[in-house]
Amino acid sequence: MAQTILITGASTGIGKATAMHFQAKGWNVVATMRTPENGAELEALDNVVVTRLDVTDPSSVASAVKLAHDTFGSIDVLLNNAGYGAYGPLESFDRDRIKRQFDTNVIGLLETTKSVLPHMRAAKSGTIINVSSIGGQITFPLGTLYHGTKFAVEGLSEALHYELEAVGIKVKIVQPGMIATDFAGRSFDFANDPAIEEYQEIIGKFMAMSANQALPPSKPEVVAEVIWTAVTDGTDTLRYRAGADAEMFLDNRKAADDATFIGGLKAQMGL
Repeated sequence: MAQTILITGASTGIGKATAMHFQAKGWNVVATMRTPENGAELEALDNVVVTRLDVTDPSSVASAVKLAHDTFGSIDVLLNNAGYGAYGPLESFDRDRIKRQFDTNVIGLLETTKSVLPHMRAAKSGTIINVSSIGGQITFPLGTLYHGTKFAVEGLSEALHYELEAVGIKVKIVQPGMIATDFAGRSFDFANDPAIEEYQEIIGKFMAMSANQALPPSKPEVVAEVIWTAVTDGTDTLRYRAGADAEMFLDNRKAADDATFIGGLKAQMGL
């Protein structure tokens, strides 16, 4: 009997690539997104169901989970992929934009996980994959909100794995580096108030550094393959890196103390 994966944020990028990868491996796929009309390419594939799921709308989460069970009988893997990045000086964000970042990247992830847990617990099996980032272990300037959410994903995932291990459910974290997706487009929320002159120098230098990365971004398919490994390798490994830059940054961060790593980043930016 084919296994089933439910994916949030499957309309583009990592989510879409993962949906196609698992479908090609013979899995049932529930590809969820805020606007299902964007999922026509996936819906044309065998054993793929496209449905609406907005992680900030609990009723849509419950409906998608019910549809998955009604259609395929189980959810063997949940991929919490939906998310976006809010960057810019904290003073530039109003309360609504701050809440939206945490509601999407953290609260929505928890809500979706809670919705599938009763089914996995009854089956005494299942795997939850949470997409974090290198930004869940290291920080860059102007990422107060984004890094706050991804550090939260790392912490909640690590803690959750203890309680779920006792009922046969695995929790794993995937840490992509820069990926060639629309993260810098519709998935990027940048805020700046030019009237606050004190922040303009660091904004300019951060943008320049971001445009001149030494390593090219990886394709979404690279992350999809890492997610496949995390699901199928049969190990209790907690964290999986995705992309050459992820390996480089995380190795450098692990090897350096705070002053050395942060000082090196400041020097690179000319601060």
